[in-house]
Amino acid sequence: MPASPSTARVINDRLALRLLQQEGPLTAGQLKTMTGLSRPTVADLVERLQGSGLIQVVGEAGAERRGPNARLYGIVADRAHLAALDVRTRSVGVVVADLLGVTLAEASLPIGSDTDTEPAVERAAALLERTAQEAGARRLHSVGIGAPGLIDPVTGELRDTTGLPAWHRRLVAALQERLPARVVVENETNLAALAEQRAGVARDRDTFVFLWLGHGVGAALFLDGRLRRGASGGAGEIGFLPVPGVPGTPSASDCEGGFHSLAGSAAICALAAEHGIRAEGPEPKAAQAVREAVAAGRSDFLDALAQRLALGVAAVAAILDPGCVVLGGEVGHAGGAEVASRVEARLSELSPLRTEVRAGALGGAAVLSGALITARETAQNELFAART
Repeated sequence: MPASPSTARVINDRLALRLLQQEGPLTAGQLKTMTGLSRPTVADLVERLQGSGLIQVVGEAGAERRGPNARLYGIVADRAHLAALDVRTRSVGVVVADLLGVTLAEASLPIGSDTDTEPAVERAAALLERTAQEAGARRLHSVGIGAPGLIDPVTGELRDTTGLPAWHRRLVAALQERLPARVVVENETNLAALAEQRAGVARDRDTFVFLWLGHGVGAALFLDGRLRRGASGGAGEIGFLPVPGVPGTPSASDCEGGFHSLAGSAAICALAAEHGIRAEGPEPKAAQAVREAVAAGRSDFLDALAQRLALGVAAVAAILDPGCVVLGGEVGHAGGAEVASRVEARLSELSPLRTEVRAGALGGAAVLSGALITARETAQNELFAART
């Protein structure tokens, strides 16, 4: 059954807005070519979108041309302001951006493990408010938050997780109470995978596994173009995976004895020390140790690390057969192609399933990038739909 005229207008307007967001300013003629719509239909949608305040004329396509088709139309970037938070166990990072995702201000703040819940929440919330003020954002439309731990797939809320600071869960609720904004929270590893899929090394992949290597370890699953969270939101909790080479086994409340004990930051630092590598520098120590080993060509350490990582990757490949695994987080970024190629070579010896291993391009910044993408899409979906 053909779409009604009003439904067709909604579809056409959203298509045009997506093209303007993805491709930048376009003329009416370019919109006609890219959408396949007729000239009158494009003229009507441009008039509607201008009237709703979502697009405006931002220039001309060429000085020799005049008239409606020469005008360049672009999304009104300051129609909405967005924020993204990367909530770590001992710090929080903030970015404030416009509707196109252009960063206007950013800041970070350490929060010690000895800080009580309410003071920690107040410091994090105040940091967000100061950064928004610095960016000139009087009102935030959407806030994306990346945090460690499980997200309830039904309620979308951060679950109370053993071993994580209580202020994490309280912060989400506090921001929802404190701000006239839509607040969306997602697992940090899932957001990092989203960022790599949209703007990193997995742009050509609809199916891949993202392995976060930072203070802890985690995995995110993109299958057939969709992020899969699992029945309880716990898909990818690879730190609890039982593996050979560690004493004991993990428990429901403690991942020690699992893959975390091989590939977490403390384990990598201990492995580096065994090989005489002492990390010095501003980076997290595990990432710095890996970076120094790559620079020095320390095959002994790099092969040992690849052997450890390949155990976890082989288990994931045996279950999902994703065809591609991205090594992300600070450690994956520091290891780069050197570590990725070693893991792929070792993996080929452990598994009959051909699996490409890539180094993530975004490192620790991937969580903020993914949170900002989530906030931007939340705002655009609401604004683009509201005008219809």
